[in-house]
Amino acid sequence: MALISLEDLDGLDDEQLDDDITDNPEPMDEDDRLLSHWQAVASTHQVSVPPDMTGPIQEMTRNSQQREPLPFAPVSRHEKMGEELYEERVYAAGHWACVTRGEDLYEQSISMGFMKLMRFICKENSAGKYLGMTVPVVSNIHMMEDGTTFKKDVQTSFFLPADFQTNPPQPHDSDITIVYREPIRVVTRTFLGTTTEETVTRQISLLWEILGATDDLCRDNYMVAVYENPGVPRRRNEIWFIRRNL
Repeated sequence: MALISLEDLDGLDDEQLDDDITDNPEPMDEDDRLLSHWQAVASTHQVSVPPDMTGPIQEMTRNSQQREPLPFAPVSRHEKMGEELYEERVYAAGHWACVTRGEDLYEQSISMGFMKLMRFICKENSAGKYLGMTVPVVSNIHMMEDGTTFKKDVQTSFFLPADFQTNPPQPHDSDITIVYREPIRVVTRTFLGTTTEETVTRQISLLWEILGATDDLCRDNYMVAVYENPGVPRRRNEIWFIRRNL
């Protein structure tokens, strides 16, 4: 998956961390071991994790079980022969922390964006404290005129926790903006595995095949919601189609 998720840190046992640092014969403390693990994961996305990410990684690790789900209201659920085809939901209005990156690869854009958001979450904000995390992390993709190619800029966002919705802390990083979004209604389908431009494009095509032609859904803008650890082989993701009207 493109996103270097906070859940990379879940379930890291000594054996897994040792596998990531076998090339380094020097003794390492726990902080170094965690950073080395993240660097190993990031290298598969052609992204490097700088040493100054050690603090945010520690903070995320300490608070890894405290995550708020994104609030939504279910609208409908559609199945065929016991298999869920898609679900429709309305997500609540609220403040999001957003960062846009335009790297060479989709994976790089999302990874670099999320590392910036991690720093914001972990005390690089006007409140001066750890803010907490919500899931899923959502990436917004815009399409070229051909309807199949991603534009370079990808926006990665997370919904601010409930305690900070009324008075959102401001980021120290000027690349991050706090945006108030109105409610959105989405048609969503779950898929398992990696999220690359190739796999996301395939999921977009598949959901269009299921839904058929309709003018009620946007074709130039999609969202990808990521819930789980990139180390999980069949991790949960969703593709979101956005309804033009609630």
